[in-house]
Amino acid sequence: MANQERLRGTTAICGFDADTIKVRERDLVSDLIGHVSFTSYLYLQATGREPDATQAAIVDAVLVTIMEHGLVPSAIVTRLTHYGAPESFQGAVAAGLLGVGDRYAGTAGECGAILERLVSAPAKDRLDAAIKEVRAYRETRRPVPGFGHPIHAEHDPRVPRLLEVAEESGASGEYIEAMRQLETALHEVTGKELVTNISAAIAAVLGEASIPSSLMRGIVLTARCAGLVGHLFEEMQNPSAHALWEAAQTGVDYKP
Repeated sequence: MANQERLRGTTAICGFDADTIKVRERDLVSDLIGHVSFTSYLYLQATGREPDATQAAIVDAVLVTIMEHGLVPSAIVTRLTHYGAPESFQGAVAAGLLGVGDRYAGTAGECGAILERLVSAPAKDRLDAAIKEVRAYRETRRPVPGFGHPIHAEHDPRVPRLLEVAEESGASGEYIEAMRQLETALHEVTGKELVTNISAAIAAVLGEASIPSSLMRGIVLTARCAGLVGHLFEEMQNPSAHALWEAAQTGVDYKP
């Protein structure tokens, strides 16, 4: 019996009985429904903490920023999956989510981990720590996450606005400053001016909102899931999957 008790797991997220549903010790019916926004609820459910106004505003801005990317592979996969299996709404969304990775959803989590390490260092040592981070990436021939963009080569228009929202919302600025130090270090080590992309900005502002780097990809996925739902609904009303499929048929040659 003692061994069985030791093997039992626990969760602090949700519990329920016939009459009540509790989420993070709040009553779903009397405390949450109609009282909190989806963004605040997302923050509470994931972290166990109610966000303050600054944190809620930042997470909400990130969700808006990263929700839509146009006809990138994940959206195309969602549309094509629905074309092949129109009865499976959730399957089409899930198929698209499986394709949300570093190339089209960014590397905010990885960049966030770097910023966490920089912020944990004494303020006077952070630029040196940033230089060491960049050199470590260079030594292993990996790109520093959060910098460079195939389309926004000169300037990512989303970055200054997202930082502005965070600052206007009352962010302390420590993670944003760490991002700036990483920018400086990258230029100092490489001699190149690489554009700071939205992944670096998301990492910085989510750090300001006390979101750990290990949760940042989850915030991005939540936003992209909503975007895929929109693509799928449009596909149901105004189909494009057949044209996408035909483009693949005509654009790829068979060469044994």
